[in-house]
Formats: sequence, C-alpha cells, structure tokens
Amino acid sequence: MTNSKAASFWKILTSLKLAIVLLAMMMALVVACTLAQVDMGTNGAVNHYMRSFVVWWHPPGLGWLIPVFPGGTTVGLLLAINLITAQLRRLTLSWSKSGLWITHAGLILLVAGEFVSAMYQIDAQMAIEEGQTIAFIERPREFELAVRDTTDAKFDEVYGVPQDLLASQQTIAVTGTPLTIKMHGFMRNADLGNRDKGAPPAIATAGVGPGVAVRERPVITSDEGSNTPVAYVEPVAGQKSFGTWLVSPALGAPQEFIHEGHTYALSLRPRREYLDYSMTLKKFSHDVYAGTDIPKNFSSLVHLENKVTGEHRDALIFMNQPLRYQGKTFYQASFGKNDTLSILQVVQNPGWLLPYISCALVTLGLLIHFAIVLARSQKKRRKAPEAA
Repeated sequence: MTNSKAASFWKILTSLKLAIVLLAMMMALVVACTLAQVDMGTNGAVNHYMRSFVVWWHPPGLGWLIPVFPGGTTVGLLLAINLITAQLRRLTLSWSKSGLWITHAGLILLVAGEFVSAMYQIDAQMAIEEGQTIAFIERPREFELAVRDTTDAKFDEVYGVPQDLLASQQTIAVTGTPLTIKMHGFMRNADLGNRDKGAPPAIATAGVGPGVAVRERPVITSDEGSNTPVAYVEPVAGQKSFGTWLVSPALGAPQEFIHEGHTYALSLRPRREYLDYSMTLKKFSHDVYAGTDIPKNFSSLVHLENKVTGEHRDALIFMNQPLRYQGKTFYQASFGKNDTLSILQVVQNPGWLLPYISCALVTLGLLIHFAIVLARSQKKRRKAPEAA
C-alpha cells in the first residue's frame, strides 16, 4: 500500500462521518431488534441482530440465506476502532481536551462492555420448592446428555455431555466411565408421538425409542416457547454396544442399562452448573392487591449455606431486590405449584458494571468539556472591551 493510499485509508478510518454512519447503523439495528422481539423473543432477536457479524434474511420457501445488513458485532467493532484511532489522531494531551478524552474513553468502554457481555454472560434459572435444597442452576436454552451411575442408592455419579458435542455427531468418550457415546442423530426441537403400524423402522433399537415417532420442528426462539430436543445415542463399552437409545426431556420412562454391575441411566436435560454452595427455600410469599388477582409482590426467603467458607445466612429475594453472590445475581422471576415453587433467574455477567462506568465517564467528560468551552468563551468576552 502506497503512502497516499495509506493516508486515505487512515483518514477514512478516523473520520467523524464514519462514526456518525456507524452510530446510525447501530440505532437501526436497535430498532429492528426491538421490533423483532415480538416474534423471535428477546434472546433470539439479540443474537440475530446485535450479537452477529451479519444479519441474514431467509426468503420464504427457499433453503438459503441472503446477507442484508452488518450485524451488531461488526458495527460495534468498527465503531470501537474508529473511536480509538480518531482519539489518537486528533486529540492532544492537554487540559483543554480532557473532556473529550474522557468522553471517548466512555464510549469505547460502552462498546467493550457489550463484547464482554456477549462472550461471557450466562443466563440460567434455579427452580426450587419450599423446603428443598439445591446446589445447581440450569440453563433452560442449553441441554446436555446426562449419564448417571445410579448403582449406589444413596448417591448418583453424574457425567454431562454438552449439547454442542451432541450436535457435532461425533463419537464422544464419557470421562470417568468406560463408556463411549456414538451419535446417530440430534434435533434441537421435535414433536414426539406414538409410532404408527407400518411406519419405517425407528432409529432407536432399545428402551422406549422403537415405539416413539419423532418429527423435527423449527427451533423456537421466543421467550414464551421452549424447545424439545431429541438425541439418538448408542452407548458402547469396549466392543460391546448397548443399542441405540432415544433420549429427550419429553420422555418420562427410565432409559437404563447395566454394564459390569453398574447401572447407567440416560437422559437429556437442561444443562446444569453445580455450585460451591446450596440454597434452601424457607418460604415463598405471593401478595396480591386486595380484591384482585393482580400480583403486588412475590418474594423468596432462602437460606444460603457455603461449607467452604462456613457461611450461613438468610436472604430475602424479591422484585427489584436481587441477591448477588460470588459473581452471580439471583432475581425473583416466577413461581408455580400453588405458590410453593419459586423460579429464580440467575445472571452471571462479569461486565455488568461497565455500562454504568461508561455512562458516568461520558457525562463527566461532556460536563468538563462544556465547562472548559464556557470558561474560554467568558474569558474572550472580558477581553473584548479591553481591546476596544
């Protein structure tokens, strides 16, 4: 690249016009994402518009995609590069430019915060009944194949295989067991029913699978709906195969087999993350306005126990008052089972403070900049009569 081309490229990259165009594109993505939440749900719309490099359009009736707009990841990355390079090129290290330095730093931090959230944020749930003690959370939109060794009646050894590995159709070694899982199919969403007489042979050869008809369905991204994944797995130990099993959260029947005196149970369930501490729901309260069924307040009184640190304490979780503990935030989300079941939304986002810091920096930077400009203007006005 010649010097003139490099200079032109550098000029475009640091251009204020480019920043305005990128900000306008980001606003357009925000509007489109907001409108799409009606059909796609919050999670689906955010992933489609804001956390993607390209926004794709799927023409009805066709099996291919058309790129129609840069995604939020692309626009945000370009905006961050523009802000950083423009700041290095235009702004000088002086007190008169301090407000602009702080404002640019706040904007860069805002973009960086979204990247941190997109990469590291975890959304999960904890469903807990009164009197129940739980030491794990579940991700309702991610699933795993749970291989449980149920030989000991008092304790189950559980081994999880993530959904991404199931969808890759690979042969998976289950760490800690002599088992290997051969994949024969995976569907992110499907309908299950009774198999009709005369239907083609089923993929499953063991358990209840041979009698179940499976029909693949489009993946649901809306907040109200949920997917029912299906997997066809073949456990193998050495040269011995235990048949091909159909596993799905929709199946209530046990899917068990025995190998060398150990009983193994197969199930497909929401992905679990086990915690170093446990929570016990002592009481769930659901208050309504007098004479109506309109919720006034619902709250969960939980007892937190951490055997590692020796911590024992009660915490009240209610609307707009979450519990923050070890990087996770527990919000009161929903309830059920005649007000005996509490559903807590669990969010882990290492970058949750960055937007607040960013807004504070932008506000502080603009105030400093306007104060400097106002002081400079007043100084010029005072000097004008003296010069006359």
